[in-house]
Amino acid sequence: MDKAKRIILLGATGSIGSNTLEIIQRFPEDFQLVGISAHKKCQALAQIAETFQVPSIALSDESAYQSAVEAKIFSKDSKLYGGDQALHQLIEETQADILVVAIVGTHALSPTLKAIEKGFDIALANKELLVLGGSFVTQAIQEKQVRLLPIDSEHNAIFQCLHGNNTKDLKSIILTASGGACRDTPIDQLQDITPHQAKQHPNWSMGAKITIDSATMANKGLEIIEARWLFDLEPHQIKVTLHPESIVHSFVQWIDGSVLAQLSPPSMTFAIQHCLFYPDKRANPKPSIDFDESFSLNFAPPDLKRYPCLELAYQALKQEPYGGAIYNAANEIAVQRFVAEEIRFTDIPKIIEHTLNNIQTPNTHTLASLLKIDQDTRDFAQQLDPKKL
Repeated sequence: MDKAKRIILLGATGSIGSNTLEIIQRFPEDFQLVGISAHKKCQALAQIAETFQVPSIALSDESAYQSAVEAKIFSKDSKLYGGDQALHQLIEETQADILVVAIVGTHALSPTLKAIEKGFDIALANKELLVLGGSFVTQAIQEKQVRLLPIDSEHNAIFQCLHGNNTKDLKSIILTASGGACRDTPIDQLQDITPHQAKQHPNWSMGAKITIDSATMANKGLEIIEARWLFDLEPHQIKVTLHPESIVHSFVQWIDGSVLAQLSPPSMTFAIQHCLFYPDKRANPKPSIDFDESFSLNFAPPDLKRYPCLELAYQALKQEPYGGAIYNAANEIAVQRFVAEEIRFTDIPKIIEHTLNNIQTPNTHTLASLLKIDQDTRDFAQQLDPKKL
């Protein structure tokens, strides 16, 4: 690269954010961190701002912002934004080349659309963004002719496998899934899984919510919906296979019968580095796969009795344009209730299914109606009693 690429990182204190910072620190001449955000972790954000000399900072939680202002923990030379509009203002007033979306949830939609409007490339690690507003995001990407680069390891793998190939010759993509924390738990014992157990992923180090989603495989359901928008696919073209080792991150199958795969160790730094340098590459000091050592790779079709959230994702695709939004919002509320020990592990798919079958949707499709459906779904899912479903 001729000059340092300017980066805004939303979610700097999370797991994806930490991996992104590791890469930026490793290549100081290639990247300049010009904006960062967190929700509540003001002390951690202040440390990042000091380490990387970041000029623009956002705290989206109003109370955290007020506490930071009162404590004067950020440099007086930094611009600090706070509250509900903080992310939007950060992007509106900061010049950058690429936005890394490393925050979870639907509140990433508005700032991401603003970044696209300003001509930033988007490195996306937020499944909910395309699940909720895929049509709006992809339309904006096309209009502004910016890049949408997937950070999720599965979608990044597909992106790499498709590179230079004619997608009209694509037969299907196959997303790999580790099976999560409960893949070996007998099905009749799943109802007794605790939040602590569901957070113990065998391969990946991730946030609590996405790790629980991995245990239910709702995360793979979200990835199915996300893949539909990222790669303009029909539901029948998107498949899933269980792969416990998490070495192969996805397959692409062509109409001539050939199959391409992307392999790398189970670390998000490989996908993040690919996106930050794209279309260039740099040597990664982390060890890759060692073919001088023996290892095996295993694949198997997922058991839908164990993972009903997977099948519900295909139902959500049939209910577009609102199915994805309903699936995502119902799952978020169900996971929150599970973590709070209000419901059982096996109640999560019950809440998603009942919500998909009962939320009334309008005939029109606007951003406002989409956000209303999102809120209506959350209210509905919050009130459901799984014992009556």
